[in-house]
Amino acid sequence: MFYKVFCKYNDYFSIFAAYNKKNMQQSNYIIEVQNVSKYFGEKVALDNINLNVKKGEFVTILGPSGCGKTTLLRLIAGFQTASEGVIRISGKEITQTPPHLRPVNTVFQKYALFPHLNVFDNIAFGLKLKKTPKQVIEKKVKAALKMVGMTDYEDRDVDSLSGGQQQRVAIARAIVNEPEVLLLDEPLAALDLKMRKDMQMELKEMHQKLGITFVYVTHDQEEALTLSDTIVVMSEGKIQQIGTPMDIYNEPTNSFVADFIGESNILNGTMIKDEVVSFAGHEFECVDKGFGENAPVDVVIRPEDIYIFDPSDAAQLTGTVSSCIFKGVHFEMLVQTKEGYELMVQDYHAFEAGREVGLLVKPFDIHVMKKERTCNTFEGKMVDDNHVEFLGCSFECLPQKGLQAGDKVEVQIDFNNVVLEDNEEDGRLTGEVKFILYKGNHYHLTVFTDWDEDIFVDTNDVWDDGDRVGITIAPEHIRLNKL
Repeated sequence: MFYKVFCKYNDYFSIFAAYNKKNMQQSNYIIEVQNVSKYFGEKVALDNINLNVKKGEFVTILGPSGCGKTTLLRLIAGFQTASEGVIRISGKEITQTPPHLRPVNTVFQKYALFPHLNVFDNIAFGLKLKKTPKQVIEKKVKAALKMVGMTDYEDRDVDSLSGGQQQRVAIARAIVNEPEVLLLDEPLAALDLKMRKDMQMELKEMHQKLGITFVYVTHDQEEALTLSDTIVVMSEGKIQQIGTPMDIYNEPTNSFVADFIGESNILNGTMIKDEVVSFAGHEFECVDKGFGENAPVDVVIRPEDIYIFDPSDAAQLTGTVSSCIFKGVHFEMLVQTKEGYELMVQDYHAFEAGREVGLLVKPFDIHVMKKERTCNTFEGKMVDDNHVEFLGCSFECLPQKGLQAGDKVEVQIDFNNVVLEDNEEDGRLTGEVKFILYKGNHYHLTVFTDWDEDIFVDTNDVWDDGDRVGITIAPEHIRLNKL
């Protein structure tokens, strides 16, 4: 009997311990965004976002304009509502909770200060709404002013302040309410370069002193690398990578991250075997493993990791400098290799245009990434023996044995077999160039078609982001597999 009772209570203890362990694990995250999507009509602004933020962390959401970073911040703040998914703060679901009931405060790019109130009253505004006692308000406002370095400014009119001072007042107004989370939406974008860099250091110090969680939105890569404990890189409504600044810079997960964070040489390559990769016409030793043999990969080399010197037997590549620009702390050179690849090199020594040089890359400075795709792939349907429908259009293809009208097929087209036309009317399909990646000897373009799907193009022609294009594909370049 005693044994049964002991086992019963032991089971209860195990369940209780497991419950506590689960809650302790969850409590480590102050913000939890789970499977969150946001739609504006048919447009997908956020696509199944999952993000956990630890207490006291400085997290920066980084990405180009239109990537969804501000939309994500506004969902956390409560200014917009998620179409799908759940948002929690401190373990409490707040997906539908109005902004004023959330334990967060937001600092905006345009400050949103009240022009008819002085500095003190701007900062005290939220406390007065909560009917906080006057003595407490005075104490908290003075503490906030001291925190942002504006102790003697409480009686000043906000319109008489500089941009940097107004930003400090906006931050003080946010932190005086002692929020669990401070949200900052590109707060330094309106400042000049020197003031922005000064404010970056002040923000970092403020975060360390306050110990509260900062979630910061910016499109400035240097700002993100300077401020953050964790960076969340976004593109087209999706999270591309989450990691420390060093991880993001040194170990990008895909070509978008590698291209967006700092300067990069991104080249097509082939993983010959573990620790041996081929690119730019040569084989190189590297430290990467697990890609298989003769696998197509993308290779990333940062410009500062390429050694440049006068030609010698030590050179892995040789070429000619085509340009040399002084960048303040280093020289930035473009080198045209004998194999026809253009590489960017950064060095403290100048090698003038027209000079013959040797290049060397050490194994640990070569970063190999799995290719996201090796060709365009779409779902299609046979119209007849030599026409297939995909991307909302009917394309001519070569006569297909074993396929008949109505059959569903997988359509494959190599990147270099998609032709872009200046005149939209010359294309079978139309679209807009939205991402351009230079791969050393050609451009890899992402074209957003009017059928709301991307098509990828390798070309030597120069296009600009936002160009409208016509798209043609020759019948012999369309490969079909029955589904």
